[in-house]
Amino acid sequence: MSAIEINQSRILDNITIGLVAVDSEEKILLWNAWMERHSGIAAQEALNKRIDEVFATPPSSAFLAALRNTVSYGLPAVLSNALHRSPLPLFTLDESFTEPVAIHQSITITSIPANEDKRFCLIQITDSSTSIRREKMLRSHSEVLKKDATTDSLTGLYNRRFFDEHYKISLGQAIRQKHPLSIFMVDIDFFKQYNDYYGHPAGDKILIQVASALKSQISRSSDMLARYGGEEFVLVLPNMTEEHGKQFAEKLIAAVNHLQLPHLKSKAEQRISISIGLSTYDPNKHREVSALIDAADTALYKAKQQGRNQACFLALDTLLTHRLQIRPS
Repeated sequence: MSAIEINQSRILDNITIGLVAVDSEEKILLWNAWMERHSGIAAQEALNKRIDEVFATPPSSAFLAALRNTVSYGLPAVLSNALHRSPLPLFTLDESFTEPVAIHQSITITSIPANEDKRFCLIQITDSSTSIRREKMLRSHSEVLKKDATTDSLTGLYNRRFFDEHYKISLGQAIRQKHPLSIFMVDIDFFKQYNDYYGHPAGDKILIQVASALKSQISRSSDMLARYGGEEFVLVLPNMTEEHGKQFAEKLIAAVNHLQLPHLKSKAEQRISISIGLSTYDPNKHREVSALIDAADTALYKAKQQGRNQACFLALDTLLTHRLQIRPS
């Protein structure tokens, strides 16, 4: 064997991809060291055998079809790991497993003319397992970051940032589709006094329990509940009319009252309660909708002024006409 042949052999055996060459009858002419390691089949066992017979488990039908097209017509073929995870029975021993793990493969098949009548094919196999694991990790990390950016860490509800974006979308849909949209501003009554008397850790538990009670009342995927800030929550409910909105607000109040959470410093009840302000955009009545949140917020302050532990509705056109300025402490 010449020095050139020895160097070529070393190069082929040290390449970190699988190299297989087959003739026009699909008999194996080349089987490098990478293939030996990952198939468990020595080169001397593989050479001159048909590629569909050398493995204990046959190659996938997609691989064989691609190979035969290349052999017959000289057309190059690529089998990506996205569509063909493991066309060949090749394995690696992952550190976290005691058994061999199938390799995710990317395969390229290239036709190389031998003479006028015959050609042979070079098959290149790349291990995509590492890149796929990295992609999964990046995707998982991205999903965590996305969740952190839109979720309130204490209650698990959506946060103010998400609400601001979602509200714009919901409002635009309501206008285009001409369906009603109701907004609910919810506030825990005398929450500052609760924190002062029971302590902030206890206050955090109350926020979590109230958030859970509110969330239990919504069932449609289009409904949205978010922590607006502090002890305040906001709900956006598409396709909810004024009348249904009033009924729903009473359900929210009842759900929180049902918790029976003591609040000795409350001037409304001796338990945790909520006040709600709501307003509804009605496409049959309103053209201007920019003040919908202001209307719900003003209704909330009216509910507080009237004794709390209750809901107050303010029509959007009433706010637009009078711009009420009632703001109790």
